[in-house]
Amino acid sequence: EYALAKLWMSWGINPSAMLGHSMGEYTAACLAGVFSVEDGLAMVLLRGQLFEQVEAGAMLSVPLPAEEVEPLLGDELCFAAINGPTLCVASGPVAAIEALAATLAEREVETRRIKIEVAAHSHMLDPILPRFAELTHTIEFSAPELPFLSNVSGDWISAEEAQDPDYWVRHLRQ
Repeated sequence: EYALAKLWMSWGINPSAMLGHSMGEYTAACLAGVFSVEDGLAMVLLRGQLFEQVEAGAMLSVPLPAEEVEPLLGDELCFAAINGPTLCVASGPVAAIEALAATLAEREVETRRIKIEVAAHSHMLDPILPRFAELTHTIEFSAPELPFLSNVSGDWISAEEAQDPDYWVRHLRQ
């Protein structure tokens, strides 16, 4: 994503605003000058290493409004993302995701497992958050020079959020 954006920029096509989903927000933040490429790569690397330390999980894309899916989540599942009015992603333990998929299949709702063995943006990441925070607290963050949307709030990121090391920990979880 970073290389592609830089290629377009080298051709004189520059963004006026950006949006990146999950790790894509790291790209947007890096392009906006919030942190260096090296710091962004350090965050991506550590994130990947920490994901290998958590219990196996799963994610399920569901083509329904979040309000219809929420009662089915129970205590083990949560939303990893609400991608639109009729598209959300549930995240959590494998068995709970399989049970949700089966329940929805009985209701003739076609779901799709996301090809990842981690319950991203779920409570299953809570044990790794302190280690990720150790890294974010060593990074020098700057105010964004270009606007980009926050995956945490769904609104334009503020300078305060972008420069807050704990924002990036919340971003990993939420």
